[in-house]
Amino acid sequence: MKIAGLAVSALFVGAATLSAQTYAITGATVHTLGPAGTIERGTVVIRGGKIAAVGASVPVPADAIRIDAAGKIVTPGLFDPKSRFGVEEVSGVRETRDDAVKGKEFTAALDIAPAINPRSMLIPVNRIAGVTTAAVAPSVTEGGTIVAGRGAIITLGSTDRYLLKDPAAMYVTLGESGSKLAGGSRAAAILYLREALQDAKDYLAHRAAYDEARRRRYRLDRLDLAAFEPVLKREIPMVVSVERASDIEAALALAREFGISLVVDGAAEGWMVAGDLARAGVPAILQPLEDLPASFETLGATLENAARLAKAGVVVAFETGDSHNARNLTQLAGNAVAYGLPYEEALAAITSNPAKIYGMAGRTGTLEPGKTADVVIWSGDPLEVTSAPTQVFIEGRKIRMTSRQTLLRERYMERLRGQGVLPPEYTKPDEKP
Repeated sequence: MKIAGLAVSALFVGAATLSAQTYAITGATVHTLGPAGTIERGTVVIRGGKIAAVGASVPVPADAIRIDAAGKIVTPGLFDPKSRFGVEEVSGVRETRDDAVKGKEFTAALDIAPAINPRSMLIPVNRIAGVTTAAVAPSVTEGGTIVAGRGAIITLGSTDRYLLKDPAAMYVTLGESGSKLAGGSRAAAILYLREALQDAKDYLAHRAAYDEARRRRYRLDRLDLAAFEPVLKREIPMVVSVERASDIEAALALAREFGISLVVDGAAEGWMVAGDLARAGVPAILQPLEDLPASFETLGATLENAARLAKAGVVVAFETGDSHNARNLTQLAGNAVAYGLPYEEALAAITSNPAKIYGMAGRTGTLEPGKTADVVIWSGDPLEVTSAPTQVFIEGRKIRMTSRQTLLRERYMERLRGQGVLPPEYTKPDEKP
């Protein structure tokens, strides 16, 4: 354990100190997810942490380190739209979880950013699988309220400047979970949220009078009221967890009433109201493998949910709901393709669409000149489970392709190689009989 521990510590130091160099990735099929579309035998030039050029006839700069990617696939880095990176290390150990709080105070004002541990072991595990950016969201829990708090956007490539946007969104739960937290009725949950928004709106319009005790008392305290300001000004979206079609309609009505930017999360029955979501310009964050009636609010779940929503014009992004395995985003996208979602839209659901949802499209999500160089080279089709990244770049830095899991694998593989007991699948070609 001592050897492995020292090596893992070096991973984090390396991630923070690698200097940006000029790279030219050549010969690959490049899915830009931008206006250039897909480029066969394309070249991607990375300089100063940015995409400098992308195209089929881009010259390789004289000072560039050339990476031959012939026969491989290049995409933007993956963007997890709702994770618990850095705020949950071991799900079953409460002391390692900082994603949710109990109590009725400071829920809207709760900012997840100070609790994020950029040295979490989960980050390198998922980083070498192509995840380069993530939204870290607070969660609701029993004994709390329907308003979980504010989330942040992080890069998985640094331990000292990992925060990209804070706050990035306000997270709220309605539906069955919201009903339980509000006392047993969906109506109470909606009432609580409406009252909170009305109070926040009044507070922002009469802040001075409130501070001088010349305004009525509000349900929320001062910090919670102020936390709604960027939501009411449409500077950040409100991400509302809802599954049932009627709950989505209720969330849409509330968003119209207060003029806020809404994102629906879950949306198992989103396909039933796809037209309403599209007309309102409301994106959906989905778990596309959800197809069982696990609860009464998901009776209409179907594997075709993503395809139907996208066909209606809804911007769709995928979430795993499991930060330990955010790397499975590609598997989700592949399954969505199998159930009707066009291939490029499936790639967008794990790269460019999350960036659009959180107002980060000017920075990441596509391979375009001027964008941050979050780039993944894949051994094959990234939506096939047999493919894997051969190299990941984050902000133009070539990431060391190791994690605690790979170090442990190599440690024990080395011992077993010496004993000649490994099955054929675990041996190198020159070791096979």
